[in-house]
Amino acid sequence: MSIRGLKKKQPKTFKVRIITVDAEMEFSCEMKWKGKDLFDLVCRALGLRETWFFGLQYTIKGMCTWLKMDKKVLDQEIPKEDPVSFHFLAKFYPEKVEEELLQEITQHLFFLQVKKQILDEEIYCSPEATVLLASYAVQAKYGDYDPNFHEPGFLAHDELLPKRVLRQYQLTAEMWEEKITAWYAEHRGIARDEAEMNYLKIAQDLEMYGVNYFPIAQNKNHTDLLLGVDAKGIHIYSINNRFSPNKSFEWSSIRNISCSEKELTIKPLDKKAEVFKFFSSQLKVNKLIFQLCIGNHDLFMRRRKVDSIEIQQMKAQAREEKARKKMENQRLAREKQLREEAERAKEELERRLFQLEDEARQANEALLRSQEAAELLAEKAQIAEEEAKLLAQNAAEAEQERQRLEITALKSKEEKRLMEQKMREAELIAVKLVKESDRRAKEAEHLKQDLHEAREAERKAKQKLLDITRLNYPHMAKYPQYSPGDSRDANFDKGSIKLDLKDIDLKRLSFEIERERLDYLENSRKFEDRLKELKSEIHALKLEEKQAGLYS
Repeated sequence: MSIRGLKKKQPKTFKVRIITVDAEMEFSCEMKWKGKDLFDLVCRALGLRETWFFGLQYTIKGMCTWLKMDKKVLDQEIPKEDPVSFHFLAKFYPEKVEEELLQEITQHLFFLQVKKQILDEEIYCSPEATVLLASYAVQAKYGDYDPNFHEPGFLAHDELLPKRVLRQYQLTAEMWEEKITAWYAEHRGIARDEAEMNYLKIAQDLEMYGVNYFPIAQNKNHTDLLLGVDAKGIHIYSINNRFSPNKSFEWSSIRNISCSEKELTIKPLDKKAEVFKFFSSQLKVNKLIFQLCIGNHDLFMRRRKVDSIEIQQMKAQAREEKARKKMENQRLAREKQLREEAERAKEELERRLFQLEDEARQANEALLRSQEAAELLAEKAQIAEEEAKLLAQNAAEAEQERQRLEITALKSKEEKRLMEQKMREAELIAVKLVKESDRRAKEAEHLKQDLHEAREAERKAKQKLLDITRLNYPHMAKYPQYSPGDSRDANFDKGSIKLDLKDIDLKRLSFEIERERLDYLENSRKFEDRLKELKSEIHALKLEEKQAGLYS
């Protein structure tokens, strides 16, 4: 068989992009495939068995439409694009998520879709409930809270709260994170699937959960009502209130629903009750409402019948899987607990080891310090011993100096006493010398006076003698050769000798007096010098005495 023949036998395909809440996939779809063929391919790729909740949605001319399972894909009014995009979403919602959602993949897809609807404000949620739901979403994503790992700011890039709530309360991102983390820390030990299930159990109690809203009118001219279809029935709302329905028709109370062009009729089971008719803006909207009503009614009736063998097997497998996961989670929890205990024990041992090492280090440092202190003390002791010796030596020297000073002081006192005595003696001598000098001066004055009187008497005697001689011997001047005159001259010469002798005695006496006066002056000068020396010695002794007193 040729390659060309093989190519001719291969069916024609077109590309399809399937967009889930958290991923995208591309498939090659055969031209003849129906919607169910593509849907089953996607379910097999996802490993999904609870297929009755989901559908493939696409948007055409601004209106969201579900792909019909019994028609060919290309025969339906799908977008003309390559690849053709479909959104794999939950089309119908369970009444009780914990009982009806059996597979973990089903829970996860519902969790992601409901979370997105809450964040996009398609489902209203109070601020308090949004914080609690956000904490379960964080638990599902990050696992157990660990303050060492989940530091402040770890939720900065996660979208966890609706923008309406963020605008309503003027809180910073750090404040919101603190509130969410406070709840998140309390979910310790909850596995991912449990956290997602807890999220859905809270969300299913919200008024807008699982409700598809459509604008309707009770007549052909006004669109003043909203029709909501969910797992429990059909509800009629006012245009501005999507929380509390004005009227509700439970599936168990509806006998028939009919659709004709833009008109939709709801016939209650009670034949006496009023038939409700309403009109939609487009035939497509009317058909979409009719499809959702049929699908939700079928699921409602299916829940109240005995489960099929497939459902029973799935529930049994789900129970076994839950039991297995529970045991696995318990085992993991025990292992985690043991690991945490081991880590804590390890940390405690490491802390203890570090503490012991620190204590050993401190002990070594203390030992080194004690050794250094001992060496320093030994050195100080040696220095102190040397200082003691030096002090003893200085004390001995000081004692010797004190004794010397005492001796010196005694000597100084004795010398002072002697000097004072000498001074007193010198003063007495000086007084005596002064008196003697006065006496000698008086005597000298008397002698001078006597000498002056003697000289005056001598002069007078000589004059008298001369006068007598001239009177008695006037011829002697004329007759010098007269012999009698020689004898008289001889007598006169004798008298002259006597006078000369007397004159010599007077000169000697005068000389002695002068010599005594000079000696007295010399002695006085020496005595004054001695007095000055004594005063200097006394002054030096006083200074030494003062210095000795200061030193003591």
